[in-house]
Order: sequence, then C-alpha cells, then structure tokens
Amino acid sequence: MTNVAVIYYSSTGNVHRLAQAAADAAEKAGAEVRLRKVAELAPESAIAQNEAWSAHAAATADVAEATLDDLQWADAVLFGTPTRFGLPAAQLKQFLDTTGGIWFEGKLVNKVVSSFTSTSSDHGGQESTLLALNNTFYHWGAIIVPPGFADPVQFEPGNGNPYGASSVSGNQPDNVDPNNLASIEFQARRTVAITNALKRGFQTV
Repeated sequence: MTNVAVIYYSSTGNVHRLAQAAADAAEKAGAEVRLRKVAELAPESAIAQNEAWSAHAAATADVAEATLDDLQWADAVLFGTPTRFGLPAAQLKQFLDTTGGIWFEGKLVNKVVSSFTSTSSDHGGQESTLLALNNTFYHWGAIIVPPGFADPVQFEPGNGNPYGASSVSGNQPDNVDPNNLASIEFQARRTVAITNALKRGFQTV
C-alpha cells in the first residue's frame, strides 16, 4: 500500500478544506493517509483578535501536528499552504526548515511531492508560492507531481493552475469553490497513481 501524508498550514480553514479533500481522495484511491497540520507560530493574542482564525484553531485542535516521522513514513506528500506575499506561510516553511537532518541522510530522495495553495484574491501569488515550495523539493531530490492540464477538471472555472490546486478565499473563512475541491481531488489521485507506478518500477530495477 502507498503511504500518503497531507501536511498543511491553514489559518481560517480554506487550505484545511483543500487538505481534507486531498486526504479523502488519496484514501479512496487506495492509499493509507495521514492528515497533519504544522505547528502554529503566531502568538495566541494575534489569533484571538481574528474570530475566523480563532474558530478554525479550535475546530482543528484534534488534528495531529506533523513530524519528521510522517515524512519518513510517506511515499508521497501533498503540502498545502496559504500564500503570504507570494510565498509559503512561515509556519509551513519552518517545518520544512527542520528537515535538514533527514535530508542529509538521504531519506527524502525520491519522495513524491505535490502542493496546493489558497490566496485571498485573484492573481494573489498562487503560482509563485507553489514554485517557491518546489525549490525545497529540488534540494531533497524529490519527484514533483503537478496536476498540469492532465484532466478536464483543470479547465473548469476557477481552476487552470497547472502547478497545483488553488483557491481564492475572498478573505472569507472556509470558502472553497467546488471546482477547486474537484481539482485537488484529481491532484491527489494523480499523485497516488504516479507513486504506485514508481514503486512498482523501483521494485523491478
């Protein structure tokens, strides 16, 4: 069985919706799945001042935090992050920055990775965020699997980002278009399928 970790950061719920959809789709595709959030870095005072942020933190309190063990366990990892000035959120970047030890040991080589994001507005840095994440994966020696335009769902309104599924929240909490959910579901299935094929291929080498 293929092991898939879905590791994400979400402040008000949009990326969480995408992450849950990815996890559900990967599980339906036959994978064993771990859904994990990364540790929150913002002070409690800042979270408390934003009703949506505070509500989402409470609603997802039972979601386990990601560890390096989750990365080592996984054959494939889907990473989700909101965009912060065209870059991944600091919370996810901090988690990635802790991987130096297992990277040095070669434990991230040939991991299959894919990523997704959410912005508050159109053209809010979705593509640059996903491309920035890829820089880390190149260093790992990971195998990046984008959705591309490999399925008709990518041509539906609101989709069309070939780098990874993305949504536009309009600064509204838990506001993900059904087409975006369909896109991340396809991306998760594609990630599982390619991981399965690679595992079979490596076993015959």
